Amino acid sequence: MAYALDIFRQCFFIPKPILTETNLPDQIGRIAIVTGGYSGAGKELSRILHKCNASVYIAGRSQAKYDEAAASIKEACPRSKGRLAFLNLDLSDLSTIKPAAEAFMRQEKELHVLKNNAGAIQTPVRSRTKQGIELQMGTNVLGHLLFTKHLEPVLRRTAQNAPPGRVRVTWASSIIASMKAPEGGIAFSADGTPKVLGDPVSDYAQSKAANYLLAREFSKRLHADGILSVAFNPGQLATQSSPNDSWTLKVATRIFAYEAVCGAYVELFAGWANEVGEAGNENQFVVPWGRFGALSDGLKNSEKGEELWNWCEQQCQPFL
Repeated sequence: MAYALDIFRQCFFIPKPILTETNLPDQIGRIAIVTGGYSGAGKELSRILHKCNASVYIAGRSQAKYDEAAASIKEACPRSKGRLAFLNLDLSDLSTIKPAAEAFMRQEKELHVLKNNAGAIQTPVRSRTKQGIELQMGTNVLGHLLFTKHLEPVLRRTAQNAPPGRVRVTWASSIIASMKAPEGGIAFSADGTPKVLGDPVSDYAQSKAANYLLAREFSKRLHADGILSVAFNPGQLATQSSPNDSWTLKVATRIFAYEAVCGAYVELFAGWANEVGEAGNENQFVVPWGRFGALSDGLKNSEKGEELWNWCEQQCQPFL
């Protein structure tokens, strides 16, 4: 009952955000990467950070979409002392990821927050990445994991000279991970490969559950170095609709979904709020519009994180 009530509270009668552009401290000198940061909640987060003088690298496939978003952000924040830059990154093609990380590290010696924000949403069942992986698992999970692994050196170096908890990696999960993913978050085949479940919503939910499990696995590996790894539910946003949505889901989205900036406030809390770094809060799940919330017991207590990690490592090995 308590979990069902928390699910309801993640969707309706949501408290006002704790951290917004109005009270975020000056970010001068701090550097963030936002994957998919030229649209939706990612763009709103990039705008907030730029307004507060951060240097923001927006990572994605489209230079044209970046140029359009950057022009809009700069127009909205004419007094910013921060910088905007583009990283050419295709999360659905693992061969593009190392070059993107290396391009960043040639330009910067520090990275304070990595926002693994981008994602494929409810793609057709037969959709595959360049490497032949189901598109949502390959993009949302493998692509972000490989990108994070390549950026570990700069994250660790930054954490050595930063206060505890100020260097973070955050992962976009979803409330649907608790509602539609298999027991424990992921269903594995006999060969250790995540199953393709056969419908876009279930495969999407499985990829979002995997992001939560990876956030937890990275926390185990990076916490001793002063790096926090946190998963978040950005909320039901109008920008998250898919061309494959049914007409009933499209109507529901129009009625019940929230503006993209609300999701940005969730991401802002996960990446910048002091509460996340406090003792006992390092592995919490961040929910709308910036607070801690619950997961289903099956996902929260899942022991499948290491099995997922091992499969991901095998897939990523040729691209390290």
